[in-house]
Parts: sequence; C-alpha cells; structure tokens
Amino acid sequence: MTTYVLLPGFWLGAWAWRDVTDALRGHGHEVHPLSLTGLGERAHLAGPGTDLETHITDVLDLIRRADLRDVVLVGHSYAGAAVVPGVADRMPERIARLVFVDGGPLPDGMSQAQFASPEEQARNAELVRTAGRGRLLPPPPWREMTSELGALSEQSLDRLIRLSAPQPWATATTPVRLTGTWEALPRLHILCGFTAEQARHLATTVPAFRHMADRNRTHRDLPGSHWPMLDRPTELATLLHEAG
Repeated sequence: MTTYVLLPGFWLGAWAWRDVTDALRGHGHEVHPLSLTGLGERAHLAGPGTDLETHITDVLDLIRRADLRDVVLVGHSYAGAAVVPGVADRMPERIARLVFVDGGPLPDGMSQAQFASPEEQARNAELVRTAGRGRLLPPPPWREMTSELGALSEQSLDRLIRLSAPQPWATATTPVRLTGTWEALPRLHILCGFTAEQARHLATTVPAFRHMADRNRTHRDLPGSHWPMLDRPTELATLLHEAG
C-alpha cells in the first residue's frame, strides 16, 4: 500500500481527483485528495490573505494531522509548480516521491503568475481587477474550451463548470521560497501538453524548466489535455500506481 496526497491546480478542488482516487483505492492505496483553501468545498474560506503560504500550510497540516509518512505527493499544474516543492522543502522526511502532473517546479523566487507570457499576465490582472474584486481569478469559459479539454463527456464538462471556483490571486503572485532541500527527493513528471523530449530541450533553454533535467527525475508521457484527471483518469491512476 502507498499513501498518496493529491493536489489540484487552479480553480479545482479535491472533487477533480474523484475517478483517480477511486482507482487508486481500488488498488488498495491510501489516498488523500485535498481542496486547498478557497477552492472546492472550501471556496467560502477565500480571503485577501489566502496566498501560496496558505496552501503550503494546508498540506503540511494534513500530513501532520493524519500522521502520513512515505507520501507520494502529487501536484497538478500550479500545485506542482509551487505547492509541492514548498511542502517538500519544509517536510522532506515525510515524502517518498514527488509527482508533477503536466508541469514542473518553479525556481526559488518565481511566482506562478510570472510563468505566463506578459500578455496573459496583463489579461489575468485585468480579470482579477474587474471580475474578481481585486483578489480572485475567475475560472475560464470552460464550455468554449472543449477542444482543449480532451475527451471530456458532457456530464464531466457540466461538473467542471459547476464546481470550479475562482482562484485566490495571491496564490499566483506569491513567489516560491525554497532552500533546495526538496531537490534530493525522487521525482516523476507526467507530461500531457508536451513530451519528455520537449521537456529536455526546455530544460536547457528556459530557466523556469531547469529542474526538468535534474538527475532525480523521470518522465512519463500521457498525451491529452492539461487536465488528465478529468479526461484520462484511468491512465493517470495507472501511472500513479506504478510510481507508488
């Protein structure tokens, strides 16, 4: 049996991991999908002070309260980029492996918002100002993104639209603060929007991707959308089962 903690990316809660969670538990694993503060069933807790450190604390508290050990810590997108390395840097003794789902860890001092292009940063900042009361990034127009969502059923799309919550914007603008302790842990990158070969190229050309070339990492390709827990949950659960 392996212990998994599953962290969702922007706008999503623990609900997004439902099918993956069921599949992993079917293999006999202990699985903890977590809604970070301000998202999922905890959307009502979003406040001006909800930032990256809040989300890191959410995970640290879960691991301590449940006395979890030898954890396979899985982060999708933003959660992998910023929350996973932040947690592992503070509590490496409880972590067995890090898994990044269609993303990778940001370098120390960089925020998730800075990873976007200048044009996208400007668009997001304007959305936060006009539609998010200055502190929330609204979910994207999911129904207009069906070509980007892979083989998502109409029922799953409706669920995504209904359950998505605005992302507390300070979680995206808070820089990652890391000592480097987390880098000793083994890592798996599950790549959906780009291949392992492309990742190796990016590691040598883009500073934000430098960790993709580290000796402690391995890659697995899972072609599909950026949200494989929604459009390819069975295949994603298989890769996580093998990682455990």
